[in-house]
Amino acid sequence: MKLHNYFVLACIILAIGCDAPTAEGPVSDEVTASVKESKITLDLDQAENLITMPLNCIGVEYPNKLGQTLSAATDLGSPGELHPTFYGCFDWHSAVHGHWSIVYLLKHFPEIADRDQILQQLQDRMSAEKILQEAAYFDAKHNSSYERTYGWAWLLKLSEELYTWDDPIAQELHENLQPLVDKIINGYLGYLPKLNYPIRVGTHTNTAFGLSFAYDYAETVGLESLKKLISERAKEFYQADRDCPIGWEPSGHDFLSPCLEEIDIMRRVLEPEDFRSWLSEFMPTLSDPAFTLAPGIVSDRTDGHLVHLDGLNFSRAWCLYGIAHTLPTYGHLRTIADEHIHHSIGEVVGDDYEGGHWLGSFAIYALHSQN
Repeated sequence: MKLHNYFVLACIILAIGCDAPTAEGPVSDEVTASVKESKITLDLDQAENLITMPLNCIGVEYPNKLGQTLSAATDLGSPGELHPTFYGCFDWHSAVHGHWSIVYLLKHFPEIADRDQILQQLQDRMSAEKILQEAAYFDAKHNSSYERTYGWAWLLKLSEELYTWDDPIAQELHENLQPLVDKIINGYLGYLPKLNYPIRVGTHTNTAFGLSFAYDYAETVGLESLKKLISERAKEFYQADRDCPIGWEPSGHDFLSPCLEEIDIMRRVLEPEDFRSWLSEFMPTLSDPAFTLAPGIVSDRTDGHLVHLDGLNFSRAWCLYGIAHTLPTYGHLRTIADEHIHHSIGEVVGDDYEGGHWLGSFAIYALHSQN
């Protein structure tokens, strides 16, 4: 099932018109017009389509990639035994941001179908007892760095979404989640002072991404110790960087942009004018209204790594929207962000589990970041 026929039509239009555009040449006026005329925003219809993705995967235990380090035969267990809450969606972090997707959509679209039943399902899955078991997993000898920092970041994003939702059930879930959140916070506080060099990849361990969502959480809940540490470390890691080679991106299975994710954390920790000055040195071409960036092309959406590039299109979009929001003179980047969403949105809701277990969260966050 696709989101809407006009999404697919828009993607076809863009596919025909966007084969040529690269960072070296402008997008055609016809393509830009087609994006503006059919701008995609997150409405109730889309929310009801997108929520089917996490609902259909958070309870799917297999296939599963545990990412587990075994210290003894007794460590072996099924995904559901090891992770009674976050065992579905192929891996732990996808289960976590699948839960974030559900919470986000219920919170912002209270008219969504089957709301009460979905809330009951969340209460069952995120019970205090189950979350305590999830937290205990991190106490094992080899598990303290489990899901560092990608899964950590999404866990804090889930907690932040619950914290800002004025609903009794949400507050119950937020309280239930706190023991696991505390483990993650302590993980950041212990890890970041020891990290001498940032990790600049386009996949899970990207340091800038791991800092961005954690910074949002710390700012929202008023956790000054974590916020201060992230700000200090981000500046130490990135403030002297110049001329990021965006033309080298993407790598073959990126779902994050190393250049744009770095920008995304720096726009958070720098004052706007300082950020403007830094950005003009880090990626000077971004200020040019003629700047273009072609979306990532997926050759086979049944390949679990190649389909990462759909995720890249969404994460690029949320970074570009963030720049334009922070610096209005960079408003031309919104069109590029829209093009990236258009390129992949028609493929998000479908029958293929390789992308279906996680891409919805990326699409939702990209659409959320438009405003």
